[in-house]
Amino acid sequence: MPQKPIPANKVRQLLHLSAAEHFNKCQSAERLGIARSSATKYIEAFKRSELTLMDIDNVRGANLVDLLFSRNRSPCRSAKEVRFLDRIEFIHSRIERDRLSVLDVWREEVATHQPGYKYSRFASLYASWRAEQGLRRRSSPKRRSISVKPVDIHMLKRWRLSHDRRKWEVGIALLNNSQGVSSFEIAQKIERGRRTVEKWCLLYEQNGIAGLPVRRSRKSSKESLEKIKVKKERLIKIIHESPRAYDINRASWSIQALADAYYRTHSERISTSSISEYFISAGYKFKKAKKVLTSDDPTYRDKLAKITNALSHLMPSEKFFSIDEFGPFSVKIRGGVALVPGDEIRTIPQRQKSKGSLICTAALELSTNQVTHFYSKKKNTAEMLKLLRRLVALHKSENRLFISWDSASWHASKSLYKAVDEINSETFRLRHKTPLVELMPLPSGAQFLNVIESVFSGMARAILHNSNYESVDACKGAIDRYFAERNRAFLEHPRRAGKKIWGKERVEAVFREENNCKDPRWR
Repeated sequence: MPQKPIPANKVRQLLHLSAAEHFNKCQSAERLGIARSSATKYIEAFKRSELTLMDIDNVRGANLVDLLFSRNRSPCRSAKEVRFLDRIEFIHSRIERDRLSVLDVWREEVATHQPGYKYSRFASLYASWRAEQGLRRRSSPKRRSISVKPVDIHMLKRWRLSHDRRKWEVGIALLNNSQGVSSFEIAQKIERGRRTVEKWCLLYEQNGIAGLPVRRSRKSSKESLEKIKVKKERLIKIIHESPRAYDINRASWSIQALADAYYRTHSERISTSSISEYFISAGYKFKKAKKVLTSDDPTYRDKLAKITNALSHLMPSEKFFSIDEFGPFSVKIRGGVALVPGDEIRTIPQRQKSKGSLICTAALELSTNQVTHFYSKKKNTAEMLKLLRRLVALHKSENRLFISWDSASWHASKSLYKAVDEINSETFRLRHKTPLVELMPLPSGAQFLNVIESVFSGMARAILHNSNYESVDACKGAIDRYFAERNRAFLEHPRRAGKKIWGKERVEAVFREENNCKDPRWR
């Protein structure tokens, strides 16, 4: 009997065609849309039977196939089928009495008896037997939830948080099943089959956590550990040389470049993931170089200690100024981050004519957070002397002024120090009643410690980014207004620099060794 019966109307047409004089089996099978082998089986079965074409026409479609092949079935059964039919009533009683699923009983049969049918065939034969016995089709019972032992809960929770997918799947399956979640929902969550989830639950009930299908961490042998140690030492030796020494056209090492160099040197392959793991365990990291964060001044600590000591002991009659120049920068259309409609694309011309350039020379007083500024044509000693004399004139009532600036050449010229000596002379001070000026130069290459750089950064973000001033005077007006509003705010609410960030300043405007006040985009 064919595994998949052909519809009765096609069988009738086939048998009528076979009785015709010019019958062609291939053409008839193709015309009816059936396989030639199936057509042969039906025709041979009809010839062996005592049926006529009139009988075929009068038989109901549901009984036609059984009628053709009933006399041709072999009465002998296979050994598997005999064993199955011998136990079918016991199997049925187990399913009905103990409310087990067909899958559970099939597992028991596989575990306790000789190898028999696969589950699909086992379930099909059982369903056929039930139909022959006239038993109603029953829905498979819901599997009861497993009970996880308290000692295993901690381990399963660790598996649920593991990066090992199999441990994650098993941990989720068992913990959720113990809480009453159905196998179908669990299978959807972990993207596994329902039978797989039920299999893991059965394995846990039978063998405990030791019987679950997860990979165990294994200890490496001494030989493997020695090989890993040798590989690490070879890699460390390689990175101490330039990639060009290994005929690799790179300025710095990459993981792939290290793998290539290792193979060329030792004729042994090594994966990039292994290299990454080795260097992480050795404490190596890829780091991007940062600008202006290192000072090579040999007296760095001495100068830093002098400045911090002056700030920590600053008297009410003393002022500390952080001085620098902003610019030169051109007045033109500037880009930056702005709030615009989602469908609008902001653009700026790549080539544009500058409307002029500016240099803003300024001094930030740290105790009152006041900025004194003016505009310069050049960066030179004359402009520094101009600012110094202005500060001395504005703060005649003070006893001492501390002046701190970076190590630019015009900040350390002989003429500047000569002018400071003149201002500090008794004759000059008695005549003009001015305070003592003490220079506090920053370490060389330590512009990141210059607190006024933070104020400049905030000013640039507030009024220069996204700007399009009509002229240099318009730009000056915006800068003047920015500093005037800033000074007024701190006069109304007196605070030292750093207690309050003004506008969008880069970092707190306070002197700290770890600061990076300078924005490299505006230099």
